[in-house]
Amino acid sequence: MSHVLEIERLSVAYGKVEALHRASLRAAEGSIVTVIGPNGAGKTTLLGAIMGLLRSTGAMRYAGTSLEGVPTEKRVGMGMCLVPERRELFAALSVEDNLRLGAFHRRSAGARAIAADLAEVYARFPRLQERSRQLAHTLSGGERQMLALGRALMGKPRLLLLDEPSLGLAPRVVREIYRIIADLKRTGVSMLLVEQNARAALQVADYGYVLETGEIVLEGPSADLSGHARVIETYLGLSAAGR
Repeated sequence: MSHVLEIERLSVAYGKVEALHRASLRAAEGSIVTVIGPNGAGKTTLLGAIMGLLRSTGAMRYAGTSLEGVPTEKRVGMGMCLVPERRELFAALSVEDNLRLGAFHRRSAGARAIAADLAEVYARFPRLQERSRQLAHTLSGGERQMLALGRALMGKPRLLLLDEPSLGLAPRVVREIYRIIADLKRTGVSMLLVEQNARAALQVADYGYVLETGEIVLEGPSADLSGHARVIETYLGLSAAGR
């Protein structure tokens, strides 16, 4: 099985405080891999290091190519895209302008190709087309998350990094967002999904890791993790005996 992402012994420190300690993980091509864990476990730090936003030690390979010394903008050009926890939209710009900015590094593809990509995103997210002229700051939380996903897709990513996509959303909206994520898998996009919402993440992922206080403490197929006593009691809100 080919891997789109391979990480070995990755460590990140903020001054003298180590936020990530020798973490190793892999993401198979076309799969959804989740990293679950509590707030402060190092999940966002992990994504920042993968994108080259944070200094790190260890080894990272993307599609078999070492990422050592590769700047963030080049990683984006290689097909890596991060959807950050806070969405980081351009609040004063319209929905459509936000989407078009997602294709900025692909501007050489030409106006016709970008227009076709935009039509594809609108087909996937009809609500965004309805609100194409609205300013991003006027959208609901779920709509902002859809816009963040749509903007990422405009970059034609091979690997999509999702940071807490369910954060702050109502349960009904969370279900809709995760339906979209599951549907994206069928397009061949690989995804690394970090979440506190372990139940939603494990239902959609193929493989999972549990990150606690900066260290990987468990890993395995998502179905196996969902049945693991530690995961059940700590993250799924059930007791192993009463499940």
